[in-house]
Amino acid sequence: MNVMNPMAAPVTLGEKGLAVQLNGGTSYFNYYWLRDNCPTSFNPSTRERSFDIFHLETPPHARAASVEGDALVIEWADEDHTTRMPLAWLEAHAEGTRRPDPADLPRRAWFADHYPAIARFSHAELLADKAKVREWLEAMIVEGIAFVTEMPDTDAALTRLVNVMGQVRPTFFGDYFDVRTHINPTNTAYTAAALELHTDTPAEEHAPGIQFLHMRRNSVQGGLNLFGDGVAAANDFRSIDPEGFRLLSSVDIPFYCEHDSYDMRSYQRVIELDQHGAVSGLTISQHMLDLIDLPQTVLDDYYPAFCRFGKLLQSDRYLMRFTLKAGECAVFDNHRIVHGRAAYCATSGERYLRGCYADRAEMRSTYRALVSEGRFK
Repeated sequence: MNVMNPMAAPVTLGEKGLAVQLNGGTSYFNYYWLRDNCPTSFNPSTRERSFDIFHLETPPHARAASVEGDALVIEWADEDHTTRMPLAWLEAHAEGTRRPDPADLPRRAWFADHYPAIARFSHAELLADKAKVREWLEAMIVEGIAFVTEMPDTDAALTRLVNVMGQVRPTFFGDYFDVRTHINPTNTAYTAAALELHTDTPAEEHAPGIQFLHMRRNSVQGGLNLFGDGVAAANDFRSIDPEGFRLLSSVDIPFYCEHDSYDMRSYQRVIELDQHGAVSGLTISQHMLDLIDLPQTVLDDYYPAFCRFGKLLQSDRYLMRFTLKAGECAVFDNHRIVHGRAAYCATSGERYLRGCYADRAEMRSTYRALVSEGRFK
């Protein structure tokens, strides 16, 4: 059955959907999809779908359809309902591709010489200026790291900073952690020893995405901060060792964190890929790597590749060395940026760092709200 508007393009009704002539040619649309996404299906106040397609007694089917002006008009069979669907909106979604995401920005890899170019923002300006917040979050998405300066020497200052991006994301260590030398440490970070390059809490099923390290005191000898871009290293590894890259980006290995009151375990891939197949980050931590329980014949290839990548990651090409000063806060992507610390002399001064985490999805959400109109504005 053809239902045509003489002033517009034809519509062809089928058993499961309809075809309509758009600027890009004829496009097919499924009836379920059209009914579920009728503009009236959404509450303009909550911006949520208020129509429940599960309540339909029969599968949606068009009784008639036509193009009227700039809209497709559908009269539904077995239901007293008419849908007016803008043609421009239909054309934008005709290919079944993902909705454009303003937070899906290309990552910019960086190397050991990046320290002077790290994006820097003062604590006060991030609390007061949405434009600066946008720049900050964009730097985090693109480069995975930024510094916040002039941090007040208070616990509240860190919380207020995190809340510009999202909410404090607890881990099994709690909401916050304080890094200073402990008498009976439960973590290598709580000693004066060197801390190898790693990503935090790999033993959690979903490790937190963004880490905040607020340096409150730092007068010790030694203790250089070590940071590296896992994306830069993994991209190079992909070119140097394609088979090793394949193993590290496709095989899950176990991580753990165990003490008297907890026994956290997970399986992760060392190299993480995004939906485009590009490197998005790493999960790596030698002090929380569990017994790798792969078949021994697989380990014949996996372990050498793992070690080749670990050595590459620690090379001078990628390793940025600096001293985080009191009043500075390093904010970085915990799934991309590896970090560590050189050993320091605990009796030479005071070193106190307070840290916490936020969710990476919340960061992207805040960025989208700042730069785009979303679906309903």
